[in-house]
Amino acid sequence: MAKAAAYGGSWSRDYDEVFDRKWSFRMTPWRVLALGIVGLMLFSAIYRLIFGLGAATNLSDRWPWGLWIAFDVMTGVALAGGGFTSCFLIHVLHIKDWKPIARAAALTSLIGYLLVLGGLFLDIGRWYNFWRPFLVYPGSWHSVLFEVFWCISLYTTVQLLEFGHVVFERVKSPGFKRFFDAILVPMYIFGIILPTLHQSSLGSLYLVMVNRLDPLWWSMLLPVFFLTSAVFVGPAMATVEGALASLAYRREFELDVLQSFVRVSAVVIAFYLLLKGIDLVYRGQIGHLFDGSFTSNMFLLEIIGGALIPLIMFLIPSVRRSKAGLITASALVVAGVIFNRFNVVFTGMAKWAHFFYFPSWMELSVTIGLVTLGILAYCFAVENFPILTDEHHRYRIAR
Repeated sequence: MAKAAAYGGSWSRDYDEVFDRKWSFRMTPWRVLALGIVGLMLFSAIYRLIFGLGAATNLSDRWPWGLWIAFDVMTGVALAGGGFTSCFLIHVLHIKDWKPIARAAALTSLIGYLLVLGGLFLDIGRWYNFWRPFLVYPGSWHSVLFEVFWCISLYTTVQLLEFGHVVFERVKSPGFKRFFDAILVPMYIFGIILPTLHQSSLGSLYLVMVNRLDPLWWSMLLPVFFLTSAVFVGPAMATVEGALASLAYRREFELDVLQSFVRVSAVVIAFYLLLKGIDLVYRGQIGHLFDGSFTSNMFLLEIIGGALIPLIMFLIPSVRRSKAGLITASALVVAGVIFNRFNVVFTGMAKWAHFFYFPSWMELSVTIGLVTLGILAYCFAVENFPILTDEHHRYRIAR
């Protein structure tokens, strides 16, 4: 498969013929259904903005953080971690063998962060004051949430500027293309620093909940755990995204590239599990870990199913080099990180809250709608911009 041509700045004649054409977005029955889901999401979002959180959600003062924070923000930011992970490995360490997946990982990350901002906006009680955190008030510098807000906003801006490099390959504006090429290096630097800060700070939000969050999850190392899990889920998320793209566009799965890329996940998962074990022993929580309670069972399911089993699979060469094994292990890692964030937000807080929370249909419709919107945005981007490799371009021409 031609890889260098897809990321070296010189494109084939067939490629230029495709992207010289007008913008396209194929409508299929599945995409019509997806647009309907997005329409329902917009209705729920507008209803929430008009009538408030109390009317649209099942949130309360006892349980103020629900599905939108757990999935749209906490989970969304983690799963979008493939952007800064791949940026560091490919553009800073210059591991060229992984370049064929660089743009797809960056696109997935960009879309993820845009959806995070959408979910966060809807979760703000007085949404019309969303601009106020951009102002610096006395004491703002001491707020973890202030730092999270600024870093996520700035990183999303950085990703948009990075994507400008791709946009003006399609639009063919030499002046803008030179500008975005010139700012790529500083954008890569900021694109590594900013997510490193806010990925860990999301864990720091729970440090003050020492008497509320179950001790299996509460730890002074929560910022390290959040950052580490965001790092190792990056290659796994890139693998899952690559598998879905190969299925949707009938293109070859980048097995050689991705089975090498997930070795990063294996190393970081091993470090994560070791640190988790040391932390639990140091805090005297081993007895709680095996006491058979609901919280301990959920913790074991998260650790064994979402980290230990995929680590073993990644370490077995025959499993890692098979398409089914690689995708299965990567999917388990992604599911494990999702499970971890849900455990922190829901399972670990349930005993303290003495309250059963289940999202309303509007909360569910917004979350499902945002994910669906992200899928549609991804499809539009790869069908109109140079994201995937030359093989994809040839497929599109033949079609």
